[in-house]
Amino acid sequence: MLKEVDRIEMVSLVDNSIDFLSTIERNDVQNVVSWVKKCKGREWFERYFRYPVAEHGFSAIIKVYYDNNSAHSILFDTGISSNGVLDNAKAMGIDLSEIEAIILSHGHYDHFGGLVNVVKEMRNKSLPIIVHEDMFKVRGVLERDGTMRRYPEFPSEEMVRPSKYVKTKGPYTLFDNSILVTGEIPRKTGFEKGFPKQYFYENGEWKPDPFVWDDRAIVVKVKNRGLVIVSGCGHAGIVNTVYYARELTGTEKVYAIIGGFHISGKDYEDAIDSVVSEIKRVNPKLVVPSHCTGWRGAFKFAQELPEAFVWNSVGNMYKI
Repeated sequence: MLKEVDRIEMVSLVDNSIDFLSTIERNDVQNVVSWVKKCKGREWFERYFRYPVAEHGFSAIIKVYYDNNSAHSILFDTGISSNGVLDNAKAMGIDLSEIEAIILSHGHYDHFGGLVNVVKEMRNKSLPIIVHEDMFKVRGVLERDGTMRRYPEFPSEEMVRPSKYVKTKGPYTLFDNSILVTGEIPRKTGFEKGFPKQYFYENGEWKPDPFVWDDRAIVVKVKNRGLVIVSGCGHAGIVNTVYYARELTGTEKVYAIIGGFHISGKDYEDAIDSVVSEIKRVNPKLVVPSHCTGWRGAFKFAQELPEAFVWNSVGNMYKI
């Protein structure tokens, strides 16, 4: 059973958008300027703070607190560029050396791009990197003109030493069962399509690979609040992901859903209404569509769940 934590703090390190000016009228969300001034102090802010930048990709640092302030930190995904996550963390005064594990949502380059350099920054600290064996596949996407665009390959084990890959297909927990990695997510909805144009290379030929079985999410159960679900890209479908998180934990109440919902682009936008309708039935108190959700999907969430919706910005801190 998933252990209840007293609270969770999450900072968005890499995302597709950035907004320092818009107000956020919630106690559980602060933009980067607000929390850096409070945590680091105005003098530090004026001398050292640099605005982080946005890029296509996803990364977040997540810290859980329980049992009289016992704290553990993980890094969830590492963005698309080799140094983006490191530069943004430094700009905000975040020390990544405190992380105790890296969890990758799936094996696409906009989620593992900074992995090798992050590991180097750990000063030879051996970290577990939680992965799925499918992340090591040679992958590509079939273009509309019939050509195959090959994706950058996933870093080998040699490239991340002395850290080590921990390969798991099923649910996996860390830190006294306080953080859950869902493992492979069952596909039950008819409107969430996976990635129909994805292929993998094996034995000299490209083969269809539409399901992205390595797509996983993070789940934390917060005392007196409910589940906090963080998705990297949501290829499994954010509705499938939420329902599976509830099934795994035996907890119906969902407080927050944060991350990529993968309902942007011509092949996926017809699912927006269905996705928003189902999430509305779940009735989360905080919904943060990020990364590959796209503006059409985010706008629909803002319309249908106005009290729960928050537009993510690089640097946003979520304290639940």
